[in-house]
Amino acid sequence: MHTIGKRILIVDDEASLRTALFRTLDRKGHQVITASTVKEAETISQSDKAIDLALVDLRLPDGDGIELMSKLRTLHPNIQVVILTGHASIESAVEATRKGAFHFVTKPCNLDEITTVIDRAMSLGQLTVENRHLRHALHAKYKFENIIGQSEAITQVLSMIERVAESDSTVLITGESGTGKELIAKALHYNSTRGREPFIPINCGAIPAELLESELFGHIKGAFTGAIANRTGRFEMAEDGTLFLDEIGDMSPSLQVKLLRVLQERCFEPVGSTKTVEVNVRVIAATNADLEQAVDDGRFREDLFYRLNVIPIRIPPLRERRSDIPILLHHFIEIFNRARGRQLKGVAPDAMEMLNHYSWPGNIRELENLVERLSILKDNGLIEVSDLPERYRKLTVSSEPGKVEIPENGVDFNTAVDAYENALIMRALEKTGWNRNQAALLLKLNRTTLVEKIKKKGLRPPEADV
Repeated sequence: MHTIGKRILIVDDEASLRTALFRTLDRKGHQVITASTVKEAETISQSDKAIDLALVDLRLPDGDGIELMSKLRTLHPNIQVVILTGHASIESAVEATRKGAFHFVTKPCNLDEITTVIDRAMSLGQLTVENRHLRHALHAKYKFENIIGQSEAITQVLSMIERVAESDSTVLITGESGTGKELIAKALHYNSTRGREPFIPINCGAIPAELLESELFGHIKGAFTGAIANRTGRFEMAEDGTLFLDEIGDMSPSLQVKLLRVLQERCFEPVGSTKTVEVNVRVIAATNADLEQAVDDGRFREDLFYRLNVIPIRIPPLRERRSDIPILLHHFIEIFNRARGRQLKGVAPDAMEMLNHYSWPGNIRELENLVERLSILKDNGLIEVSDLPERYRKLTVSSEPGKVEIPENGVDFNTAVDAYENALIMRALEKTGWNRNQAALLLKLNRTTLVEKIKKKGLRPPEADV
């Protein structure tokens, strides 16, 4: 890993060693600062500039190298410390590594050995920083505000997540395919005390039943044909973190028994092993199936259902949160504009009208896929009715009173009324140049009522989506 150009502090009272180290590290392109005492090193360390690595003598004229190391690590959280020590103090140097030193080097020092140790320490430091940044990115990605929507249905879900995230109780997330169950599970994990530990997902419906046990609990070498080495299961991988069991309703009855035992006793045996492994894992399960019906049908164990269903969270389908459709469309348009260099400006009112009353059987995933498709086929401008695939244009609700086309398979009354209301508001706003006072007069509505409807439905002028 590239380690050139780091800031290194050398703390040693032996002038010849300081000079030799300075020259060696300076030639490698590092910025080197030297000190001969604890006091001098503390003064240097209080500078605003970060120190990437410190070489610290264990015995200094005015203090102890381990205590100095502790102060340096407090002031510079990303610092790596290498202890320099004589043979007589090796035991103390080992103690220093237990307290956070990267390594120790005995005197008289071999410069090649020191530079090798420094390179390794720098590599570790860089990985530590990168991992911290990744963790911050994950936390940012799964903050509550990144679950898009303002409808009452999704607001209730967010309120539930906020209340139960800190709990260690098992959660059962239910909802149709494409509603974002894994996103909710990650929000629960990353906003909990386990948020810095692993989040390990597994789709119980995507793995053959005969392999799922090994995936969950691991196996030992020779446990079955093809088990050529020991394997760690997902439960162990999720230690101190969260295990997300997606599509739990597809789990076989025999595995349901073993899962129930883990939830009750917090331990299991890997396949082929007699050794019991204890685990500290929070389990979040999800399903698009009706588990209560599965229990009634004898396909799912009742005791496991109640063990999983400690805290139930139902994710509403998109057709139950239609006021979020314009917001989600705008969100995904922005994402794909950035990703593909497009300049889509939003959705034309009549196209929005159709999308608002479409049934969305694939939920948010289907909506995202539609926007991705449109971003590939269309470079810029408004998304018009002609841009929509045929399936989204089957139902037409006219903005003219009394003119409604109903397909042979019928129409959802509430959906049609909602779409008609959207169309009326949009036409009134367009006619008045988005003057809410005038639009309210045209619609014979109280202005505050109209403003609230505009906000709730996420309606906006086309230019607002630029």
